[in-house]
Amino acid sequence: MPSGTILIADDDAAIRTVLSQALTRVGYDVRTTSNAATLWRWASQGDGDLVFTDVMMPDENGFDLIPRIKKVRPDIPIVVISAQNTLMTAITAAERGAYEYLPKPFDLNEVIAVAERALSTPGASGVPVLKPEDDDKIPLIGRSPAMQEIYRVLARLMQTDLSVMVSGESGTGKELVAKALHDYGKRRQGPFVAINMAAIPRELIESELFGHEKGAFTGASQRSTGRFQQAEGGTLFLDEIGDMPMEAQTRLLRVLQEGEYTTVGGRTPIKTDVRIVAATNRDLKQLINQGLFREDLFYRLNVVPIRLPPLRERTEDIPDLVRHFLKLAQEEGLPPKSVDVEGMDLLKRYRWPGNVRELENLVRRLAALYTEETIGVSVLKIELAEPTFGIPPEPAGGDEGLSELVERALIREFASFGDDLPPDGLHERVLAQVEKPLLSICLAATRGNQIKASQLLGINRNTLRKKIRELDVQVVRLPR
Repeated sequence: MPSGTILIADDDAAIRTVLSQALTRVGYDVRTTSNAATLWRWASQGDGDLVFTDVMMPDENGFDLIPRIKKVRPDIPIVVISAQNTLMTAITAAERGAYEYLPKPFDLNEVIAVAERALSTPGASGVPVLKPEDDDKIPLIGRSPAMQEIYRVLARLMQTDLSVMVSGESGTGKELVAKALHDYGKRRQGPFVAINMAAIPRELIESELFGHEKGAFTGASQRSTGRFQQAEGGTLFLDEIGDMPMEAQTRLLRVLQEGEYTTVGGRTPIKTDVRIVAATNRDLKQLINQGLFREDLFYRLNVVPIRLPPLRERTEDIPDLVRHFLKLAQEEGLPPKSVDVEGMDLLKRYRWPGNVRELENLVRRLAALYTEETIGVSVLKIELAEPTFGIPPEPAGGDEGLSELVERALIREFASFGDDLPPDGLHERVLAQVEKPLLSICLAATRGNQIKASQLLGINRNTLRKKIRELDVQVVRLPR
């Protein structure tokens, strides 16, 4: 049975009651207070084995109290609970030496699990405190549960050099995650260098990464430094890593293993000290199965995986994002705007194929083109309507065929990038998106019988099994 004394400080009586009851029920001794002064007296006297503290209390900020407690009680674990559910809150909690950060509202089962972990492992000393930052400057916006989990992971990574792999659809903010890791991490004094593999001709990627010597290839009229040298002491962000050619993958693997590289056409090894953050919107495991991506490189880069959810999985963040983008537009000289309640509801129901990037483009367009101070449903319906250019008219009676559906989806995809093109590899991504539901539906129709499903699809059973593995199709076998 759990044992130990837990100190709880929160100015909300309901929070204190709920936490106290939950922790007492499983066997802990619990003491509660509404202020920081009492918590400090208890902790400084040696009372308690674990602390749960709010941030905003009537007499003192909890973040200011944590270093004082850690100075006299370096091994006592402190859990921060806060309704200020931003990335900065999670980062500050970690920087001040907190054991864990739990956003409000929290799950009581998670609270109990955190308490058990904290009391079963020695507490760690705090790390140096970051200079206070304005929350408005934090690149990641959102208070949804999905984003809270990302904030907690990022906060734990700030004082490490672990390689990170960020995955997610186009427009979800993968570079923003990489920038946050850099700006609030231990390498923030060094440079942040980003390179998009999909935007560079394949034959030039090695030169871009590692630099080249004069005369190394046709057109190399002088020596050039690469992105690794430019990022020395800082962070190198490798976007769309799935588009890296195999030869460059081999050289990158050597850098990660040996900590050195040679320029194209050079012979002298160059030591390097950079943190690698990679990103992709492709299924790298599928590329590995196809022989297009090195498995050993994948595991070197994928030390800490972070999946960014698409906007449709975090629609509760849309109001915060809209207000943020409208504020940025106003700071750029555009007139102030707002979106009414009905308009926000419409934005939450939209699918957002272009994710946060599409939302940002929409908000900027609203701020620039419309004179209304408050944007309503009528305007948003016009803006969210599918573009008419090149779109065949919808068939009467709703008998739209598969090819028309795919065509309309692709038009929306292209439209979400504005004047830019989608990343390379579109053909493969579209086929995968069509193939997976096709296999899933056929397997469901045949009650998981792969022999019947392969006959229905008109493909070999071994081919079907291979595709099930590659596309991670869930097979449920049901009795008749």
